[in-house]
Amino acid sequence: MSQESEVPSTRIGDLVLYKNNQLIAFNKPAGIPVQADPTGDKPLIDLAEIYSQGKLHLIHRLDRPASGVILFAKTHGALVSLNEQFRQRSVRKIYLAVVGEKPPKDEDTLVHFVKAGENNRAMAYDSKSPSTQRAELRYRLLGSSDRYHLLEVEIITGRHHQIRAQLAAIGCPIKGDVKYGFKRGNRDRSIHLHAWQLQFQHPVSQEVVRLVAPLPEDPVWDFFAERLSND
Repeated sequence: MSQESEVPSTRIGDLVLYKNNQLIAFNKPAGIPVQADPTGDKPLIDLAEIYSQGKLHLIHRLDRPASGVILFAKTHGALVSLNEQFRQRSVRKIYLAVVGEKPPKDEDTLVHFVKAGENNRAMAYDSKSPSTQRAELRYRLLGSSDRYHLLEVEIITGRHHQIRAQLAAIGCPIKGDVKYGFKRGNRDRSIHLHAWQLQFQHPVSQEVVRLVAPLPEDPVWDFFAERLSND
């Protein structure tokens, strides 16, 4: 078993958010790797190919302990189209993150310069150096409980562990994310980071597609889900 998280037992068909001849999307539970990793645990793409009865192409990634929307291409043409949309940054990627510390501002744009560190951890710096990549995101505070705060986060760039590293850099590590400084891990080794919405242009019809992944079920997510539904 991975040291990142414990994999829940869920039928792959129950995770399907969207499908047609070109694409298929799933609401990935925390704990399942999107692609093969050193643990040898069966990744989502393998399960998805069994469900789809065909080869799928990886378009983007999501950290193992996080949950939410993952989109796969069924055809090479769809893969090329979505890769180009991601390259041009025309795909909207909106996440929800639960943090223990309220950020300094209710909404802000964060710009850091990140690089890979030890133990698969990204380091975020305020200034650029030859080994770093620019990372940009926007966040806004959606609500608070007695102990936690819910942030909506839209990433502008797509860097490794970007949200986790950038929120930690402003003193707001994600709930359960001990790798980035949260004091306690979640019991199931998940982190409270959810890829909530993905918006893109369909590669054939050219229509705008907006996918929304329901939140995981646990007391903290349930508390904030009720408030999201009342907005």
